[in-house]
Amino acid sequence: MSSPDRLVSPLADSGDVAETSPALRPTRLDEFVGQAQLKARLSIAIEAAKGRTEPMEHLLLHGPPGLGKTTIAHIVAEEMGTRAYVTSGPALTKGADLVGTLTRMQPGDVLLIDEIHRLPAAVEEYIYPAMEDFKIDFTLDGGMHARVVTYRLKPFTLIGATTRAGLLTAALRSRFGIAHRLEFYSTEELGQILTRAAKQLDLQFAEDEARQLIAARSRGTPRICLRLLRRVRDFAEVRGGGPITVEAASEALALEGVDAQGLDPLDRAYIRVLADVYDNGPAGLEAIAATLGEDAGTLEDVVEPFLLQIGLLARTRQGRRLTSAITEMDGTNPAGPLFEESGPSTSDS
Repeated sequence: MSSPDRLVSPLADSGDVAETSPALRPTRLDEFVGQAQLKARLSIAIEAAKGRTEPMEHLLLHGPPGLGKTTIAHIVAEEMGTRAYVTSGPALTKGADLVGTLTRMQPGDVLLIDEIHRLPAAVEEYIYPAMEDFKIDFTLDGGMHARVVTYRLKPFTLIGATTRAGLLTAALRSRFGIAHRLEFYSTEELGQILTRAAKQLDLQFAEDEARQLIAARSRGTPRICLRLLRRVRDFAEVRGGGPITVEAASEALALEGVDAQGLDPLDRAYIRVLADVYDNGPAGLEAIAATLGEDAGTLEDVVEPFLLQIGLLARTRQGRRLTSAITEMDGTNPAGPLFEESGPSTSDS
């Protein structure tokens, strides 16, 4: 099972219409749930910038996917009364791609570059003078006849978003005035997001426990939370014929393979392989990936972060290993009943 097929993958997919719906996306800081420290920092920065009639400082957001980086960029633009432009590092293959966007922007506009760590070096060179001096230098002709033409840009705010802050060059990182790591959301915060989404979608929870059940299985990620809500809504409409109950939510998520800890079949298969084949570890990532028949990058980027977050997995110099939390959660056997539903045994894989 590859990451795009996973219901609990934090990566965006084409089916996330609920998340990208303008009705569901908060547009103001006071509507945004969670990330209290970031909200406080942004509130001060935005108010100060508006008082000086300047664009807000360049902002670097880093952390796991699905936590609201794009939403924050739109909020900053809305609070500043300007427009947000969204692009990504892989989409900017040459300098002209970036220049075309920058020259269209009006004073105070916001440019979000997602996956900014994947910017080509040639494009990154254009960003430095644009961020510092709001200008771009073009080199025309070559050799003895080469000349540099400077194009002045309107002052703007660049928001860089990345899941791999360590891959940013020091030169690029130093040019951001504000840098902040987004944290996973608490169950209570996800419950508030569900309450707002249900109101916008005209849904009703028959019991408060139903909302809490969905929030508890959302892996601390709003994108997953809204995705699970859509699945539960569909199940409740077809099988329940009414408001969302605890029973409907539980049956819908069980049908999707999402258990009480928010683990899905790939998570459980990973744990079972590490427990059964490698005796709880330590084991190398490549070895685990080969046994599972999965890509090592997929496991590292979309499986391991949550297992590390909830304390089931540890990374050591010798490799990956399961922690004692597994036995506490599942009795004495790390590969016990909790993980039997994940599919065929490792001896068959």
